[in-house]
Amino acid sequence: METQLAEIGGRLASGQPDALEDCYRTLGPLVVSYLGRYVPQSDIDDVVQRVFYEVWRVHDRFDPNRSLRGWVLGIAKKRAIDHLRKRRDSVVPLDAVREITGDDGREFAERMVWADEVRTALAQLPDVQRQVIQMAYYEGYTQSEISTALDTPIGTVKTRTARGLQRLAGLLEKDGS
Repeated sequence: METQLAEIGGRLASGQPDALEDCYRTLGPLVVSYLGRYVPQSDIDDVVQRVFYEVWRVHDRFDPNRSLRGWVLGIAKKRAIDHLRKRRDSVVPLDAVREITGDDGREFAERMVWADEVRTALAQLPDVQRQVIQMAYYEGYTQSEISTALDTPIGTVKTRTARGLQRLAGLLEKDGS
């Protein structure tokens, strides 16, 4: 088998089109088996196709003195990782979406409206109050960190936060929220 793979590898490296077919016939079952450990069964054929497309696309990079099996399996590993990354990014469990939006999406819509009302009210605060509230509630700073960042006494930060929150509550009540 190694002699046969070496011969196929030499022909592949020199660009002989029939070498790809022989490579697929010889190593295809191994690639399918290898991918079966990582890729869902329903996706294996697509990934195998990408693997052998890549084998042909970069055939000129293959060193005939090295293992054809190792080179092809290296490409298979990379295509499997690419496939899993794409799949991971595009698949969101239905339960996760339901948690975010609620059963019918109304909770999510209400939260979006509420967030918009808070942003509008926040924009009406004096700059010094808005700044400390944004740093504390949107950026996650502690009052001590805000004090240091703004070079302002911590008592002043606490006062601005308290007054800003009172004013914000008043603005939101006035809007009927």
